Amino acid sequence: MRRPHRARAHHRTATVTTTVIAAVTAAVTSTALALVGLAAAPATATPRPVPTTAPAPAPPTEYSGELAGARYRVLVPQGWNGTLVLFSHGHYPSEFFGGFPAPHVLGNQQLSEKTLTDHGYAVAASLFQNDGLDFTVPTAVADQSRLLDWFSAHVGEPARTITYGQSMGAVTAVKHAEVEPDRIDGVLTVGGVIDWVGQLDAILDMNVATRELLTDGTDAHGKPIELVHAADPQASRDALVAALAAAAETPQGRARISLIASLNTVTGWYEMNEPRPEGVEAWARGQAQWLIGAYTMGLGPTARVHLETTLGGNPSSTDLTRLRTRLARSGDAGGVRAAYAAAGLDLGADLAALEAATPIVADPSARAAMVAHRPEGTTPSPVLTLHTTGDGGAPPSGERSFAQRVRAVGDPARLRSLYVDRGAHLSVNLGEELVALRTLERRIDTGRWPSLAPRLLDRAANALGPDYRATFEVVTLQTFDHAPAFTHFVPPRAPRPSW
Repeated sequence: MRRPHRARAHHRTATVTTTVIAAVTAAVTSTALALVGLAAAPATATPRPVPTTAPAPAPPTEYSGELAGARYRVLVPQGWNGTLVLFSHGHYPSEFFGGFPAPHVLGNQQLSEKTLTDHGYAVAASLFQNDGLDFTVPTAVADQSRLLDWFSAHVGEPARTITYGQSMGAVTAVKHAEVEPDRIDGVLTVGGVIDWVGQLDAILDMNVATRELLTDGTDAHGKPIELVHAADPQASRDALVAALAAAAETPQGRARISLIASLNTVTGWYEMNEPRPEGVEAWARGQAQWLIGAYTMGLGPTARVHLETTLGGNPSSTDLTRLRTRLARSGDAGGVRAAYAAAGLDLGADLAALEAATPIVADPSARAAMVAHRPEGTTPSPVLTLHTTGDGGAPPSGERSFAQRVRAVGDPARLRSLYVDRGAHLSVNLGEELVALRTLERRIDTGRWPSLAPRLLDRAANALGPDYRATFEVVTLQTFDHAPAFTHFVPPRAPRPSW
């Protein structure tokens, strides 16, 4: 029986499904095309000045090819400093690319490879199997290990090798250091998802909550919305997206969006170039954008088809118990309560409805296969993580969870986390990226972490000059000047750590 307090939004929103999906797909596809250089930069993008005070350095030597079905790129500058940066890109959902190739970048943004090679670093990256699309984690460490073999044989043995992971690529960067500790000297992550098992669990919780609170449980064809083992995953995805888009337009819907987002500590700071949103409405609208673009389209029912095929079943479980405790830990309790009060909704009734939802249980073999590729926090090499405080695409609560894991099973002296006070996902500037890499190198060379005081890190980044303020924002597809913004930050607790 359907509970009467649920928003029966399906029939109300079915007619806008096509419009909403088309708009969101166009936005994310434009982002993908911009990353691979197929879309022109917007006319309003801040131009990057070309230095004229010194002759341009000789271009690095570039290598490319394919190893065991995975394409690779390598850049080696003249005067190579001996450090190899082995980069792992994040999750590229095939539904965002429309048949276009995935970007084969060698750092956090396209400009990163020039920054790193200009400073003497060799950079290399496997694109991974399946042309880099969808869930590459299960094969990624092997792909990077083969590339490291190739580099040693054809370029030279690195004096140091640093694995560098972006977003879900952080899983690969950290795991590689655990699997081949004698070959990896340090790990750097940016906007990292390290506990991908726990993150996919929490995302499934949000998908269930969206279905339970914002729909009548059926898609546009009157069939049940299926989140795992879906017979029509696109119809299920479309129903959730339409419900979220409609909910964002009402106080009641926004209150429920804030509750859904709290299940994975998803922030409302969606656009880097906007200040941190103030007020319940603005915050919930930003959360709705994350829920649609990242967790329903990018990592929702359609994405799980590939994950389930790769792992031989559904690897994720829901846990919607103890929700009052989880809400308190999310850091969003005050905002959620205020939103519910303003909307005249009963928060207790919605929490009870979620706790009564039928649990989804992982297939044991698929769960075990996923866990086999999860970092365990035991790497003997130092790890430095870099994260924006407003990241809703990879919530920084995951950094706190990983730190707790390292304290339990590893050496906490080997891990440090840096934070930049900025919104959006992966929105660190070139200077912040380079300063983080140099900080890790110093730890590798001396055995001690240098000072991580934000003012000193900002000073080091500013000293690099104005070109290093370039910060790419995937939402607007523009590169902006942003001053370094290192800050002290304590993220909330992760809601579903899998360790």
